[in-house]
Amino acid sequence: MTSKERVLTALARMTPDRVPINYFANPGIDARLKTHFGLQPHDHEGLNQRLGVDFRGVGAPYTGPKLHEDVPGRHIDLWGIHRRWVEHPTGGYWDYCDFPLREADEATVAAWPMPSPDDHDYSGIAEACRAQAEYAVFVGNAGLACIINTAGFLRGMEQTLIDLVTADPAGLLMIDRMLDIQYEVTARTLEAADGGIDFMWIGEDLGTQIAPIISLDLFRRVIRPRHQRFVDLAKDFDLPVMIHTCGSSSWSYDDYAEMGVNAVDTLQPEAVNMGPAYLKQRYGSKLAFHGCISTAGPVAKGTVEETVACCRETLDIMMPGGGYCFAPTHSLQDDSPTENVVAMYETAHRDGRYR
Repeated sequence: MTSKERVLTALARMTPDRVPINYFANPGIDARLKTHFGLQPHDHEGLNQRLGVDFRGVGAPYTGPKLHEDVPGRHIDLWGIHRRWVEHPTGGYWDYCDFPLREADEATVAAWPMPSPDDHDYSGIAEACRAQAEYAVFVGNAGLACIINTAGFLRGMEQTLIDLVTADPAGLLMIDRMLDIQYEVTARTLEAADGGIDFMWIGEDLGTQIAPIISLDLFRRVIRPRHQRFVDLAKDFDLPVMIHTCGSSSWSYDDYAEMGVNAVDTLQPEAVNMGPAYLKQRYGSKLAFHGCISTAGPVAKGTVEETVACCRETLDIMMPGGGYCFAPTHSLQDDSPTENVVAMYETAHRDGRYR
């Protein structure tokens, strides 16, 4: 099979020739992997080839004016989200901070500069799809349509949860402004792709390690209808949908399957009701799976042998009947030994074949 055929077969909960493989990683381990394979620092495609990655993404770059002023010691993006660099023993992160709209009223939110869909360049989308036609090409990512996490970047997590529970007008206006822009950019990207996109990837962080973040009732009142727009958009183009769900999130999967979502992503096995066996037994007849290889488990903390055993066990559980894509639960972390990550992908290629 081509990578495209392999992924689409798995997303349809059928059996491909081998499990599709995906990759995402923090800069430190990414750089070490490129060094390990003798690649240049910016050779992302070369690393994808070495790891046998079946997925490729496309998007429309922003080409409009600068929207927010620089702040010393901060990285400010198009939406005005603030990040600061935080060092840790194995590297560092651009961590979210300041939360500039935390106390904003409706008027302030309405006037907050956000990127216009008109200021994105869609002209290269079709060619990018053609250039990657053998792969499964997706639009979006784990942040597309995300409400709780993304709103928290500007309002702070505490205020965001208050916004959802109380239907705070300023908080909901901010959420809907952001989603409307994302929706329009995605719709124009799909149009420009001229059939070259294979699936849509959206996301929502719905769980802690031990429990849901919000109630099912609140999910159905606030989150579900806003996500349904994006699912319906994908279906207008006859595309499968995969949703990223952090933490203990399986409580939402019946609803997502009912909405038309085809696959669920991340699948942190250490979170409550997120183990591979539970997910396969409970939801395998409704949803395909993408993830399950913990970035906080043996890949990061164990030996090569423990990493291989963990990956084999996950494959043994998830592969029967098809419908599984092998991937880390999140970006591989910088504390992951290079040899463990290499062993992880070697195991997927060796033991992820259907016989």
